[in-house]
Amino acid sequence: MNRRQLFRMAATAAAVFQDDAIPRIRAASRALGTQTPEEVATDEDFWSDVRAAFSIDRNVINFNNGYVSPAPRPVQDMMRRELDYSNMGPYHTMIAVLERQIEAVRRRLAQAAGCDPEEMAITRNASESLENAQYGIDLKPGDEVLTTNQDYPRMLTTFAQRARREGIVVKQISFPVPPPSMDDLYQRFERAITPKTKLILFCHITNRTGQIFPVQRICRMARQRGIPTIVDGAHAFSHFPYKLSDLECDYYGTSLHKWTYAPVGTGFLYVRRDRIASTWSLMASDKRQENDIRKFEEIGTHPAANHNAISEALVFNQNLGIDRKAARLRYLRDRWAHRLAKNPKCRILHSPDPAQSAGIGFLSFAPGIDGSKMYSTLFSKYGIITTFIGGEEYSGLRVTPNVYSTPAEVDTFASAVEKELA
Repeated sequence: MNRRQLFRMAATAAAVFQDDAIPRIRAASRALGTQTPEEVATDEDFWSDVRAAFSIDRNVINFNNGYVSPAPRPVQDMMRRELDYSNMGPYHTMIAVLERQIEAVRRRLAQAAGCDPEEMAITRNASESLENAQYGIDLKPGDEVLTTNQDYPRMLTTFAQRARREGIVVKQISFPVPPPSMDDLYQRFERAITPKTKLILFCHITNRTGQIFPVQRICRMARQRGIPTIVDGAHAFSHFPYKLSDLECDYYGTSLHKWTYAPVGTGFLYVRRDRIASTWSLMASDKRQENDIRKFEEIGTHPAANHNAISEALVFNQNLGIDRKAARLRYLRDRWAHRLAKNPKCRILHSPDPAQSAGIGFLSFAPGIDGSKMYSTLFSKYGIITTFIGGEEYSGLRVTPNVYSTPAEVDTFASAVEKELA
C-alpha cells in the first residue's frame, strides 16, 4: 500500500466518523449576532449546544476541570480513528504518515498562541514543558532562582532537586489571597531580586486560587536586569484571551488537556528564539539540533494520534470563542461565590477582579470547619467533584466548572455546601 492509498483510506474513515458538534457550535455562534461575551455568558440555549458536544457522566457534577477536562466528541473521535489507523501498521501508518502532521499542528498552535512556529515545541503536559526550561538553563552553586510558595508543587520539586544536586538557592515569595492588587504582586518580585537572582519562575494563573499575575510587567522588569523568565501557563491557555507575544517571557509551558480540551497527554513549550540554542533539552538531542525547537520533543517513540487531535480542539475553541468562554466561566464561578460569600462560615479566596481571575474559584471555611471533610461529603452524598487543597497559609476547595456545566449544577453545589454548614 503506497502513501496515496493510505491518505485516501484515512480520509474515508474521517468522513464516516464525522461529528456534527463543531458545525452546530459554529451555527450557534453566528446566531449570537452582536451580543457581548457577558451577554452570551447567560444565554443557556447557546451553552446547551456546547454541552451537547461533550460525552460526560451526567450522574456526577464535575467541578474539577482544573485537573483535566473531558475532550469534546470531535476531538475524541479524531484520536480514536488515528489510533486505529496507527495500529494497522505502526511504522508506515503512525511514523511515515501521521507523525509528519505534527508540523501542521505546530503551525496551528503557534497561530492560536501568538508566536513563531519555530518557537513552539509540542509536549505531553505543562510539567514536561517547564522542566525542559528549569533543567535546561545552566546555573551554578549559589545562583538564586525566584518563585512563589503557591507555584505548582512539581515545579517547586524540580528546583528543590537542583538545589540538592547542584547547590542552587531557591527563594519563594509569599502573597495574600486574594492579593490587594496586581501592583502588589509585581512589587513582591521586584523587592525579592538580588544580584544573585539568575532565573524567575511564576504562574500566569495559579492552580490554587486562580490568581492571575502581571506577566508582562514582571517579564519586562526581569529582562531589563538580564534575568530569564519561565511562566507556568498550565491553566491559562484557552482559558482567557491573551497572546504569547504580549507577555514578553522567555519560556512558557502549558497543558492542553485542561482548558483547551485536547487529548490527555498534550501540551506545548514556548521558547523565545534567542534562548533555544543555550537551553539544554530534557532528554538528549543531537548537536545538530542546537537551534531547533524540535529538540525539546525528543522523548522516544510516542503516539501521533494525541498530538494530531490538538488541531480539532483548536477548531472547537475557535468556534466557541475564548472571550465568550472566559465570560461564561466567570459567570458560573460568580454564581456560587456571590451566594456563599453571604454565609459567615465561608471565605472566598479568589479575586473578584476580572483582570486577576477567571474560571477558577476557591472556597475556604471559618476556623474549625474541615475543608477535606467537606470535599469528601460533597462527593459521597451529592456526587459533586471538587479539589481539596491544603496548606499552612490557607486551605479549602478549588472549584472549577466548565463550559458544559449548568447554572443548575452550580446551584446544587451551593445548596449542598449551605446544607452541610447549617
